[in-house]
Amino acid sequence: MLFRAAFLMIRSFPRASKRAVLHTVVRSPLTLFKSAASTTTLLFTAAALLACTPSYDWRTIQNNDDAYEVTFPAKPRSDARDIDIAGKPMHMKMQMAEAGDAVFAVGTVDLPDADPATQRAALDFLQQGLARNLNAAPAAHPVDIEVAAGGRLAGAEITVSGTSGTGNTSANGQKSETRQIRARFIAKGTHAYQVAIVSTKAPPPDQIDQFFSSFKLF
Repeated sequence: MLFRAAFLMIRSFPRASKRAVLHTVVRSPLTLFKSAASTTTLLFTAAALLACTPSYDWRTIQNNDDAYEVTFPAKPRSDARDIDIAGKPMHMKMQMAEAGDAVFAVGTVDLPDADPATQRAALDFLQQGLARNLNAAPAAHPVDIEVAAGGRLAGAEITVSGTSGTGNTSANGQKSETRQIRARFIAKGTHAYQVAIVSTKAPPPDQIDQFFSSFKLF
């Protein structure tokens, strides 16, 4: 299923209690979808409902807890869960919004320390798991991520496409569909980030650029 790698877990979980600060007036708020039984179905379910979502209605979201800001094309929802990376328990949160034919998402992993090895393990986990959802191998290339206070940090970007299952039907019983994923990955301090667009039809280039260029670290 699509975005199973966002958390790679199968247990149910409570919705995250954190809320980001909205800096623009929401003209037509997107009705929040009901929480899926687990994060393995969350974004796949969102993608399956894209036909019901409005067009782009950008607003800036400032997430002080996770030290970033980004613009989403609709009112985002949030979820979180505990994960295991390289034998270490960690916590991952995700904000996401649906618009057009795409799901726009930012995932944040809370790292136990700022050791480069820990950061690298988390980034590898995110990159490989996300691409594996579409039975694809990630081929990352470098990209700079802007810091709000000034300057840039080195990150990585992948673009993959494929089907979310191994046949006509995916593992969770839903029909497989061809999807595209474009995602960026960066670590700063005790956070590792995944900024991704998952779509059945790629958004217009200006909308893609709006999302990725708006992501800034504190």
